[in-house]
Amino acid sequence: MKLYNTLTRTKEEFVPIEEGKVKMYVCGPTVYNYIHIGNARPFIIFDTLRRYLEYRGFDVTYVQNFTDVDDKIIKRGHEEQISPEEVASKYINEYFVDADGLGIKRANVHPRVTDNIEQIIAFVKELEDKGYAYEVNGDVYFDTKKFEGYGKLSKQNQDDLEAGARIEVNSQKRHPMDFVLWKSKKEGEPGWDSPWGEGRPGWHIECSVMSNRYLGETIDIHAGGQDLAFPHHENEIAQSEARSGKVFSNYWVHNGYININNEKMSKSKGNFFTVRDISEKYDLEIVRFFMLSAHYRNPVNFSDEMLSQAKAGLERLYNAKEKLEFTLSNLSESAMTSQEQSLVAELDGYRAKFINAMEDDLNTADAVSVIFELSKFINSNVNEKSSLEFAKKCLDEFNELTSVLNIVNKTNDDMVDEEIENLIQQRVDAKKNKNFQLADDIRQQLLDKGIILEDTRQGTKWKRA
Repeated sequence: MKLYNTLTRTKEEFVPIEEGKVKMYVCGPTVYNYIHIGNARPFIIFDTLRRYLEYRGFDVTYVQNFTDVDDKIIKRGHEEQISPEEVASKYINEYFVDADGLGIKRANVHPRVTDNIEQIIAFVKELEDKGYAYEVNGDVYFDTKKFEGYGKLSKQNQDDLEAGARIEVNSQKRHPMDFVLWKSKKEGEPGWDSPWGEGRPGWHIECSVMSNRYLGETIDIHAGGQDLAFPHHENEIAQSEARSGKVFSNYWVHNGYININNEKMSKSKGNFFTVRDISEKYDLEIVRFFMLSAHYRNPVNFSDEMLSQAKAGLERLYNAKEKLEFTLSNLSESAMTSQEQSLVAELDGYRAKFINAMEDDLNTADAVSVIFELSKFINSNVNEKSSLEFAKKCLDEFNELTSVLNIVNKTNDDMVDEEIENLIQQRVDAKKNKNFQLADDIRQQLLDKGIILEDTRQGTKWKRA
């Protein structure tokens, strides 16, 4: 598999540190609110990368953190008149609600900053002892001038970074690009005892420490949104490699930006949407499908029109699957014909095309196109005269590829509740009793619920409107 490595600006063959195993760290949310649509993209993309690596036989250890102490969390606690701990716990729970809706698999470890304070303090102390960090009035800073490789991820030297950066005025820092590792406690803030006095961690230090604790000093893949490459990931590299003297991550993978109606998402522009907001109008599987229908490194434009197109595309795949399942349920046990055997190679070819797309820098857009091609093949070659063996093989192939992307995996029970199932049966009974007015009324009632019926020789089929 080839992955685009931000560090080298090239697609590189992915070679894990240990054969058959992958250590992967993905930056998680700061839990002071519901996650927004910009957060959803990296969570979906890197969940898919993990799923694909597992599909290819790798044992993936996947770590995604929660930032549960931060200025925004403290502010939200004051607004809601609850403690920062209660704010964090509330929105961690809400994160999992949204993540489940988006089809995101739980990480092997979801560490919280507040559970790693001891390790953070020890990490910062090592940097201080090695001469990479300095303390001023209870605050501890990383001295970027001491780390020779600073700027290698963003491909800029210190002078260029300083000239282009909007830097917060801070007379305590030795150099403008120095960043805080430990913050002294202010009134009304949570704090922990440390060698520098009571305080709390800076933002950048947490991911280095938690990655080191749960995955080791060198990992295979570190991933996140493009906006994190500088300064967050740049600073992670500096503090991690300064401490260990080893490469922090072999591959740095970043997804592109997301715009809302062709504009950058911003609360001031009124185009800021949380995943929870969107779930009130769209099933979140549509959001996942939308994100996977574009290459992860390309910018995407999020709009009602684009989501409606994604909804229509996803429904096409569901309808193809439902048609196949319906046909299969009415076939009797039979072996493949010689004509069907000749089609098996073509059927298997879709898996190869899917894998080739995914192996080329996680090209989910092309992989989705392959699934549409497969569904067209199935629609053309499976009917009531097909053998059960061939129809099953087609369904297995379809389910295998869609499961890698975690799409089109809801069962009929998920989509049609018991009331609708009963109405379909009542309509069948009404027609048998020649009560055609009742049958028509039930058809309309189902249509009002978004269910379209199709009467065939094999029985009544349904699909979503």
